Amino acid sequence: MPIQEREFSAVTPDGEIVGWLRESGGGHANALLLHGGPGLSEHMSSLAEELDGFVNTARYQQRGLAPSALTGDASIEGHVADAVAVMDSLGWQKPVVIGHSWGGHLALHLAAAHPERIGALVILDALGATGDGGQAEFGPALRAGLSATDLARLEELEAIEEPTEDEQREHLGLLWPQYFGDPASAPAMPPLRFATNGGDTWASIQAHFEARTLEQALPGVTVPTLIIHGSRSPIPLEQAQQMAALIPNATLVVHEGKGHWAWLEESGFVRGQMEAFPPSS
Repeated sequence: MPIQEREFSAVTPDGEIVGWLRESGGGHANALLLHGGPGLSEHMSSLAEELDGFVNTARYQQRGLAPSALTGDASIEGHVADAVAVMDSLGWQKPVVIGHSWGGHLALHLAAAHPERIGALVILDALGATGDGGQAEFGPALRAGLSATDLARLEELEAIEEPTEDEQREHLGLLWPQYFGDPASAPAMPPLRFATNGGDTWASIQAHFEARTLEQALPGVTVPTLIIHGSRSPIPLEQAQQMAALIPNATLVVHEGKGHWAWLEESGFVRGQMEAFPPSS
């Protein structure tokens, strides 16, 4: 029987967090998927489908965009609380937590704050845990392959104080191919939407970097951790290496020749690595 997806919701003080559950049946581990951004619409449905029959998956829209709450605490602490609320609503005590990009960074903070709620971690090309997380290199790496025309248009868009959603989509669309190991073969950008609270999350991220929160906390995170990072990612590989060195039970897999979107660039790769590194239930 085909796996069906159903909507669920978790209650928070500021409204509901809405997500989608895919169940593979009894005996499978549970996996919570945390999407990137911050301030983007949920975009991990294809990874959830890739994991069908291996784990049950739940993914949700982070606050700031419908159908989840549009307002509320968009700090790291607020996002961590939302993730815990989602796990509680599903009755999941210690799921595997799979996070991509900003979602991987959030997964690390979730594990640091609530290690008792994590069965295992899978970190996909995440913002790092030390220094500035790789932000200084990230922007220039994305721009390096752009034409003079695209760079000029990018600067025009970045000069707009309150860009429309279409302008934000155009901005990301110019950069989109550069996220991939081979920009010429990048897939079409999904129909992403943009929230207004991403800046609040970034401010919280910066504050935690200054406080060295993860650098100090990750040595105490002892759950099995799989880190997958593209060798051609705009986030420096050194960040993944430093992250792996901080976490006692971490395994780093370098996705050779690939960039930021492991499951889009090589179908089945993430699942294959997880099957070789079994998550706990």
